[in-house]
Amino acid sequence: MSVELDLSRAPAVSAPLNLAGLSRAGLLQAMVNAGVEEKKARMRANQAWRWIYHYGVTDFGAMTDVAKEMRGQLASRYVLERPDIRDMQVSVDGTRKWLVGFGPGVEGESVFIPGVGKAGALCVSSQVGCTLNCTFCHTGTQKLVRNLTASEIVGQVMIARDALDEWPTSNEDRQLTNIVFMGMGEPLYNLDNVAEAIDTISDGEGISISRRRITVSTAGIAPKIPELGERTGAMLAISLHATRDDLRNELVPINKKYDLQQLFEAIRAYPDLSNAKRVTFEYVMLKGVNDTLAEARDLVRLLKGVPSKINLIPFNPWPGTQYECSDWDTIEAFAEVLNRAGYASPIRTPRGRDILAACGQLRSESVKQKASERLAARLAENASRE
Repeated sequence: MSVELDLSRAPAVSAPLNLAGLSRAGLLQAMVNAGVEEKKARMRANQAWRWIYHYGVTDFGAMTDVAKEMRGQLASRYVLERPDIRDMQVSVDGTRKWLVGFGPGVEGESVFIPGVGKAGALCVSSQVGCTLNCTFCHTGTQKLVRNLTASEIVGQVMIARDALDEWPTSNEDRQLTNIVFMGMGEPLYNLDNVAEAIDTISDGEGISISRRRITVSTAGIAPKIPELGERTGAMLAISLHATRDDLRNELVPINKKYDLQQLFEAIRAYPDLSNAKRVTFEYVMLKGVNDTLAEARDLVRLLKGVPSKINLIPFNPWPGTQYECSDWDTIEAFAEVLNRAGYASPIRTPRGRDILAACGQLRSESVKQKASERLAARLAENASRE
Protein backbone atom coordinates (compact mmCIF):
# COMPACT_ATOMS: atom_id res chain seq x y z
CA MET A 1 0.00 0.00 0.00
CA SER A 2 1.45 3.36 -1.01
CA VAL A 3 1.24 6.41 1.22
CA GLU A 4 0.90 9.83 -0.41
CA LEU A 5 1.89 12.93 1.53
CA ASP A 6 -0.76 15.61 1.79
CA LEU A 7 0.96 18.62 0.24
CA SER A 8 -2.24 20.08 -1.12
CA ARG A 9 -2.50 23.14 1.05
CA ALA A 10 -0.23 26.09 1.54
CA PRO A 11 0.93 26.96 5.06
CA ALA A 12 -1.76 29.10 6.72
CA VAL A 13 -0.97 32.78 7.20
CA SER A 14 -2.97 35.39 9.05
CA ALA A 15 -3.89 37.42 5.99
CA PRO A 16 -7.28 38.31 4.48
CA LEU A 17 -8.78 35.60 2.29
CA ASN A 18 -8.20 36.21 -1.41
CA LEU A 19 -11.41 35.65 -3.39
CA ALA A 20 -9.62 35.67 -6.77
CA GLY A 21 -8.98 32.03 -7.57
CA LEU A 22 -11.73 30.50 -5.43
CA SER A 23 -14.21 27.97 -6.75
CA ARG A 24 -17.95 28.66 -6.85
CA ALA A 25 -18.33 26.74 -3.60
CA GLY A 26 -15.53 28.77 -2.06
CA LEU A 27 -17.13 32.06 -3.07
CA LEU A 28 -20.49 30.93 -1.71
CA GLN A 29 -18.90 30.09 1.64
CA ALA A 30 -17.13 33.46 1.67
CA MET A 31 -20.47 35.22 1.27
CA VAL A 32 -21.98 33.23 4.11
CA ASN A 33 -18.96 34.02 6.30
CA ALA A 34 -19.38 37.71 5.44
CA GLY A 35 -22.86 37.62 6.95
CA VAL A 36 -24.91 37.51 3.75
CA GLU A 37 -28.34 35.95 4.30
CA GLU A 38 -28.44 32.37 3.11
CA LYS A 39 -31.14 33.12 0.52
CA LYS A 40 -29.03 35.91 -1.01
CA ALA A 41 -25.59 34.32 -0.62
CA ARG A 42 -25.77 32.34 -3.86
CA MET A 43 -26.84 35.40 -5.83
CA ARG A 44 -24.00 37.46 -4.33
CA ALA A 45 -21.53 34.67 -5.07
CA ASN A 46 -22.69 34.54 -8.69
CA GLN A 47 -22.30 38.32 -8.98
CA ALA A 48 -18.80 38.19 -7.50
CA TRP A 49 -17.91 35.28 -9.77
CA ARG A 50 -18.71 37.26 -12.89
CA TRP A 51 -16.81 40.34 -11.71
CA ILE A 52 -13.76 38.30 -10.77
CA TYR A 53 -13.58 35.88 -13.70
CA HIS A 54 -15.36 37.66 -16.55
CA TYR A 55 -14.23 41.24 -15.87
CA GLY A 56 -11.04 40.46 -13.96
CA VAL A 57 -11.59 43.19 -11.36
CA THR A 58 -9.17 43.68 -8.47
CA ASP A 59 -11.28 46.21 -6.55
CA PHE A 60 -14.60 45.49 -4.83
CA GLY A 61 -15.63 49.05 -5.68
CA ALA A 62 -15.85 48.05 -9.35
CA MET A 63 -18.69 45.59 -8.66
CA THR A 64 -21.35 48.12 -9.61
CA ASP A 65 -24.37 45.80 -9.37
CA VAL A 66 -23.51 44.93 -5.75
CA ALA A 67 -24.90 47.24 -3.07
CA LYS A 68 -22.35 49.77 -1.80
CA GLU A 69 -22.72 48.55 1.78
CA MET A 70 -22.09 44.97 0.67
CA ARG A 71 -19.00 46.02 -1.29
CA GLY A 72 -17.62 47.67 1.81
CA GLN A 73 -18.40 44.60 3.88
CA LEU A 74 -16.52 42.37 1.43
CA ALA A 75 -13.58 44.77 1.21
CA SER A 76 -13.23 44.77 5.00
CA ARG A 77 -12.86 40.99 5.09
CA TYR A 78 -11.38 39.91 1.77
CA VAL A 79 -8.99 40.91 -1.01
CA LEU A 80 -8.90 40.46 -4.80
CA GLU A 81 -5.24 39.87 -5.54
CA ARG A 82 -3.02 38.14 -8.05
CA PRO A 83 -0.04 36.05 -6.98
CA ASP A 84 3.12 38.13 -6.68
CA ILE A 85 5.06 38.52 -9.95
CA ARG A 86 8.71 38.41 -8.91
CA ASP A 87 10.16 38.48 -12.41
CA MET A 88 8.96 38.56 -16.00
CA GLN A 89 10.99 37.84 -19.11
CA VAL A 90 10.12 38.11 -22.80
CA SER A 91 11.87 35.95 -25.39
CA VAL A 92 12.94 37.17 -28.80
CA ASP A 93 10.14 34.98 -30.21
CA GLY A 94 7.45 36.63 -28.06
CA THR A 95 7.23 33.91 -25.41
CA ARG A 96 6.65 35.33 -21.92
CA LYS A 97 7.78 33.75 -18.67
CA TRP A 98 6.65 34.77 -15.19
CA LEU A 99 8.35 33.87 -11.94
CA VAL A 100 5.41 33.84 -9.55
CA GLY A 101 5.64 34.03 -5.78
CA PHE A 102 3.15 32.03 -3.75
CA GLY A 103 4.67 32.75 -0.34
CA PRO A 104 8.03 32.95 1.41
CA GLY A 105 10.45 30.59 -0.35
CA VAL A 106 7.74 29.37 -2.72
CA GLU A 107 8.13 30.37 -6.37
CA GLY A 108 6.89 28.76 -9.57
CA GLU A 109 7.07 29.55 -13.26
CA SER A 110 4.41 29.86 -15.95
CA VAL A 111 4.88 30.56 -19.64
CA PHE A 112 2.69 32.06 -22.36
CA ILE A 113 3.53 30.83 -25.86
CA PRO A 114 1.93 32.77 -28.74
CA GLY A 115 0.92 30.95 -31.89
CA VAL A 116 0.09 27.62 -30.21
CA GLY A 117 -3.33 25.99 -30.39
CA LYS A 118 -6.00 28.29 -31.75
CA ALA A 119 -4.01 31.41 -30.84
CA GLY A 120 -1.78 30.99 -27.79
CA ALA A 121 -1.18 28.60 -24.90
CA LEU A 122 -0.38 29.18 -21.26
CA CYS A 123 1.80 26.55 -19.63
CA VAL A 124 0.93 26.44 -15.93
CA SER A 125 2.67 24.80 -12.99
CA SER A 126 0.84 22.53 -10.55
CA GLN A 127 3.68 22.12 -8.05
CA VAL A 128 6.77 24.04 -7.01
CA GLY A 129 9.56 21.60 -7.76
CA CYS A 130 9.00 17.94 -8.62
CA THR A 131 9.56 14.47 -7.19
CA LEU A 132 9.92 12.56 -10.45
CA ASN A 133 13.57 13.34 -11.32
CA CYS A 134 13.23 12.86 -15.08
CA THR A 135 16.86 13.10 -16.14
CA PHE A 136 16.34 15.34 -19.17
CA CYS A 137 14.14 17.86 -17.32
CA HIS A 138 15.52 20.90 -15.51
CA THR A 139 12.54 21.00 -13.12
CA GLY A 140 13.49 17.50 -12.01
CA THR A 141 16.70 18.87 -10.48
CA GLN A 142 14.62 20.93 -8.01
CA LYS A 143 13.22 19.21 -4.94
CA LEU A 144 9.50 19.42 -4.34
CA VAL A 145 8.57 22.42 -2.19
CA ARG A 146 4.81 21.87 -2.18
CA ASN A 147 1.68 21.45 -4.25
CA LEU A 148 -0.01 24.58 -5.53
CA THR A 149 -3.58 25.24 -4.46
CA ALA A 150 -6.38 25.52 -6.99
CA SER A 151 -6.43 29.28 -6.38
CA GLU A 152 -2.71 29.53 -7.12
CA ILE A 153 -3.13 27.61 -10.36
CA VAL A 154 -6.03 29.84 -11.44
CA GLY A 155 -3.97 32.86 -10.40
CA GLN A 156 -1.39 32.01 -13.07
CA VAL A 157 -4.12 32.22 -15.71
CA MET A 158 -5.32 35.55 -14.34
CA ILE A 159 -1.79 36.98 -14.44
CA ALA A 160 -1.58 36.07 -18.13
CA ARG A 161 -5.00 37.56 -18.86
CA ASP A 162 -3.88 40.78 -17.16
CA ALA A 163 -0.70 40.94 -19.23
CA LEU A 164 -2.53 40.26 -22.47
CA ASP A 165 -5.28 42.78 -21.62
CA GLU A 166 -7.99 40.15 -22.11
CA TRP A 167 -10.60 41.35 -19.65
CA PRO A 168 -13.53 41.18 -19.96
CA THR A 169 -13.63 37.66 -21.30
CA SER A 170 -14.38 37.45 -25.00
CA ASN A 171 -14.34 34.57 -27.43
CA GLU A 172 -13.30 36.90 -30.22
CA ASP A 173 -9.67 37.72 -30.99
CA ARG A 174 -8.36 35.96 -27.91
CA GLN A 175 -4.62 35.53 -27.61
CA LEU A 176 -4.93 32.99 -24.77
CA THR A 177 -7.03 30.08 -25.98
CA ASN A 178 -5.34 26.98 -24.54
CA ILE A 179 -4.14 25.90 -21.10
CA VAL A 180 -1.51 23.17 -20.75
CA PHE A 181 -0.53 21.65 -17.42
CA MET A 182 3.03 21.12 -18.60
CA GLY A 183 4.86 23.48 -16.26
CA MET A 184 6.58 22.58 -13.02
CA GLY A 185 5.46 19.44 -11.23
CA GLU A 186 3.39 16.31 -11.80
CA PRO A 187 -0.30 17.30 -12.04
CA LEU A 188 -1.63 13.88 -11.05
CA TYR A 189 0.13 14.11 -7.70
CA ASN A 190 -2.02 17.20 -7.10
CA LEU A 191 -5.19 16.03 -8.78
CA ASP A 192 -7.71 17.53 -6.35
CA ASN A 193 -6.38 21.04 -6.86
CA VAL A 194 -5.85 20.56 -10.61
CA ALA A 195 -9.45 19.35 -11.03
CA GLU A 196 -10.84 22.28 -9.02
CA ALA A 197 -8.74 24.74 -11.02
CA ILE A 198 -9.99 23.26 -14.30
CA ASP A 199 -13.59 23.65 -13.11
CA THR A 200 -12.93 27.35 -12.49
CA ILE A 201 -10.95 27.99 -15.69
CA SER A 202 -13.52 26.25 -17.90
CA ASP A 203 -16.65 27.80 -16.38
CA GLY A 204 -18.62 29.47 -19.20
CA GLU A 205 -19.58 32.46 -17.06
CA GLY A 206 -15.99 33.31 -16.23
CA ILE A 207 -12.62 32.64 -17.86
CA SER A 208 -14.44 30.27 -20.20
CA ILE A 209 -11.66 28.16 -21.71
CA SER A 210 -13.17 24.92 -23.01
CA ARG A 211 -12.09 21.65 -21.39
CA ARG A 212 -11.23 20.50 -24.92
CA ARG A 213 -8.59 23.24 -24.93
CA ILE A 214 -7.14 22.23 -21.55
CA THR A 215 -4.45 19.54 -21.64
CA VAL A 216 -2.98 17.79 -18.62
CA SER A 217 0.40 16.12 -19.06
CA THR A 218 1.57 13.29 -16.83
CA ALA A 219 4.81 11.33 -16.67
CA GLY A 220 2.71 8.23 -16.13
CA ILE A 221 0.96 8.03 -12.75
CA ALA A 222 -1.10 5.16 -14.12
CA PRO A 223 -3.74 4.71 -11.36
CA LYS A 224 -4.74 8.39 -11.57
CA ILE A 225 -5.09 8.63 -15.36
CA PRO A 226 -8.70 7.35 -15.73
CA GLU A 227 -9.69 9.43 -12.69
CA LEU A 228 -8.29 12.55 -14.37
CA GLY A 229 -10.58 11.99 -17.34
CA GLU A 230 -13.63 11.25 -15.24
CA ARG A 231 -13.16 14.33 -13.05
CA THR A 232 -12.04 16.92 -15.59
CA GLY A 233 -12.86 15.92 -19.17
CA ALA A 234 -9.51 17.46 -20.10
CA MET A 235 -7.28 16.32 -22.92
CA LEU A 236 -4.56 13.85 -21.92
CA ALA A 237 -0.86 14.12 -22.70
CA ILE A 238 1.75 11.51 -21.79
CA SER A 239 5.40 12.38 -21.25
CA LEU A 240 6.66 9.19 -22.90
CA HIS A 241 10.21 9.60 -24.35
CA ALA A 242 11.05 5.90 -24.66
CA THR A 243 9.51 2.75 -26.11
CA ARG A 244 11.05 0.13 -23.82
CA ASP A 245 11.10 -0.14 -20.05
CA ASP A 246 14.86 -0.24 -19.50
CA LEU A 247 15.41 3.13 -21.21
CA ARG A 248 12.28 4.72 -19.79
CA ASN A 249 13.36 3.63 -16.31
CA GLU A 250 16.43 5.79 -16.84
CA LEU A 251 14.75 8.80 -18.47
CA VAL A 252 11.46 8.78 -16.53
CA PRO A 253 12.12 6.94 -13.23
CA ILE A 254 8.42 6.69 -12.30
CA ASN A 255 8.37 3.96 -14.96
CA LYS A 256 9.99 1.67 -12.40
CA LYS A 257 6.73 1.88 -10.43
CA TYR A 258 4.28 2.01 -13.34
CA ASP A 259 5.80 0.32 -16.36
CA LEU A 260 4.72 0.71 -19.98
CA GLN A 261 2.19 -2.11 -19.78
CA GLN A 262 0.47 -0.54 -16.75
CA LEU A 263 0.68 2.89 -18.33
CA PHE A 264 -1.00 1.84 -21.56
CA GLU A 265 -3.71 -0.10 -19.75
CA ALA A 266 -4.54 3.15 -17.93
CA ILE A 267 -4.42 5.19 -21.13
CA ARG A 268 -6.86 2.84 -22.86
CA ALA A 269 -9.22 3.32 -19.90
CA TYR A 270 -9.24 7.11 -20.33
CA PRO A 271 -12.86 8.20 -20.92
CA ASP A 272 -14.10 9.13 -24.40
CA LEU A 273 -10.93 8.45 -26.39
CA SER A 274 -11.55 8.83 -30.11
CA ASN A 275 -10.01 10.38 -33.20
CA ALA A 276 -11.62 13.62 -32.04
CA LYS A 277 -10.09 13.24 -28.57
CA ARG A 278 -6.65 11.81 -29.08
CA VAL A 279 -3.90 11.29 -26.54
CA THR A 280 -0.86 13.47 -27.13
CA PHE A 281 2.43 11.63 -26.62
CA GLU A 282 5.42 13.84 -25.90
CA TYR A 283 8.73 12.48 -27.09
CA VAL A 284 11.88 14.50 -26.46
CA MET A 285 14.58 13.88 -29.04
CA LEU A 286 17.88 13.02 -27.32
CA LYS A 287 20.93 12.55 -29.48
CA GLY A 288 22.13 8.94 -29.47
CA VAL A 289 19.66 7.98 -26.74
CA ASN A 290 16.16 7.47 -28.15
CA ASP A 291 16.26 8.76 -31.73
CA THR A 292 16.93 5.79 -34.02
CA LEU A 293 14.59 4.71 -36.80
CA ALA A 294 14.18 1.37 -35.00
CA GLU A 295 12.81 3.26 -32.01
CA ALA A 296 10.45 5.18 -34.29
CA ARG A 297 9.07 1.87 -35.55
CA ASP A 298 8.81 0.59 -31.97
CA LEU A 299 6.80 3.71 -31.12
CA VAL A 300 4.36 2.95 -33.92
CA ARG A 301 3.85 -0.56 -32.54
CA LEU A 302 3.48 0.70 -28.97
CA LEU A 303 0.71 3.16 -29.91
CA LYS A 304 -1.33 0.68 -31.93
CA GLY A 305 -5.02 0.99 -31.13
CA VAL A 306 -4.67 4.25 -29.18
CA PRO A 307 -5.99 7.40 -30.92
CA SER A 308 -2.75 9.34 -30.85
CA LYS A 309 -0.83 12.42 -31.80
CA ILE A 310 2.94 12.55 -31.22
CA ASN A 311 4.76 15.76 -30.40
CA LEU A 312 8.43 15.41 -31.22
CA ILE A 313 10.31 17.82 -28.98
CA PRO A 314 13.86 18.86 -29.86
CA PHE A 315 15.72 18.70 -26.56
CA ASN A 316 16.05 22.10 -24.93
CA PRO A 317 19.41 22.37 -23.15
CA TRP A 318 19.86 23.71 -19.63
CA PRO A 319 22.93 24.32 -17.44
CA GLY A 320 24.58 21.08 -16.35
CA THR A 321 22.61 18.70 -18.55
CA GLN A 322 24.25 15.55 -19.89
CA TYR A 323 22.09 15.42 -23.03
CA GLU A 324 22.26 16.94 -26.49
CA CYS A 325 19.49 17.55 -29.00
CA SER A 326 19.22 15.11 -31.90
CA ASP A 327 20.36 16.40 -35.27
CA TRP A 328 17.59 17.95 -37.33
CA ASP A 329 17.91 15.36 -40.11
CA THR A 330 17.51 12.61 -37.51
CA ILE A 331 14.38 14.24 -36.10
CA GLU A 332 12.84 14.63 -39.56
CA ALA A 333 13.61 11.00 -40.46
CA PHE A 334 12.04 9.86 -37.15
CA ALA A 335 8.94 11.94 -37.92
CA GLU A 336 8.69 10.48 -41.40
CA VAL A 337 8.39 6.94 -40.00
CA LEU A 338 5.51 8.09 -37.80
CA ASN A 339 3.81 10.04 -40.58
CA ARG A 340 3.92 7.07 -42.93
CA ALA A 341 2.23 4.99 -40.23
CA GLY A 342 -0.63 7.48 -40.17
CA TYR A 343 0.25 9.42 -37.01
CA ALA A 344 0.29 13.19 -36.84
CA SER A 345 3.77 13.89 -35.54
CA PRO A 346 4.62 17.59 -35.63
CA ILE A 347 8.10 18.66 -34.63
CA ARG A 348 7.59 21.23 -31.90
CA THR A 349 9.39 24.47 -32.66
CA PRO A 350 11.52 25.40 -29.64
CA ARG A 351 10.10 28.55 -28.03
CA GLY A 352 11.61 30.71 -25.33
CA ARG A 353 14.96 28.91 -25.18
CA ASP A 354 16.83 32.17 -24.63
CA ILE A 355 14.97 32.78 -21.34
CA LEU A 356 14.90 29.10 -20.25
CA ALA A 357 11.15 28.99 -20.89
CA ALA A 358 11.08 26.07 -23.32
CA CYS A 359 9.83 22.56 -22.57
CA GLY A 360 11.86 20.96 -19.79
CA GLN A 361 13.72 24.14 -18.84
CA LEU A 362 11.54 25.51 -16.03
CA ARG A 363 13.12 25.72 -12.60
CA SER A 364 12.65 28.31 -9.86
CA GLU A 365 15.02 29.08 -7.03
CA SER A 366 12.56 27.87 -4.39
CA VAL A 367 13.96 25.55 -1.76
CA LYS A 368 12.23 23.27 0.67
CA GLN A 369 12.17 25.05 4.02
CA LYS A 370 12.22 23.59 7.50
CA ALA A 371 9.12 24.25 9.57
CA SER A 372 11.06 26.67 11.77
CA GLU A 373 12.23 28.61 8.71
CA ARG A 374 8.69 28.79 7.34
CA LEU A 375 7.42 30.09 10.68
CA ALA A 376 10.14 32.75 10.85
CA ALA A 377 9.38 33.83 7.28
CA ARG A 378 5.63 34.07 8.00
CA LEU A 379 6.25 36.13 11.12
CA ALA A 380 8.53 38.49 9.20
CA GLU A 381 5.99 38.84 6.38
CA ASN A 382 3.16 39.56 8.86
CA ALA A 383 5.29 42.10 10.71
CA SER A 384 6.00 43.91 7.45
CA ARG A 385 2.23 44.34 6.90
CA GLU A 386 1.68 45.96 10.29
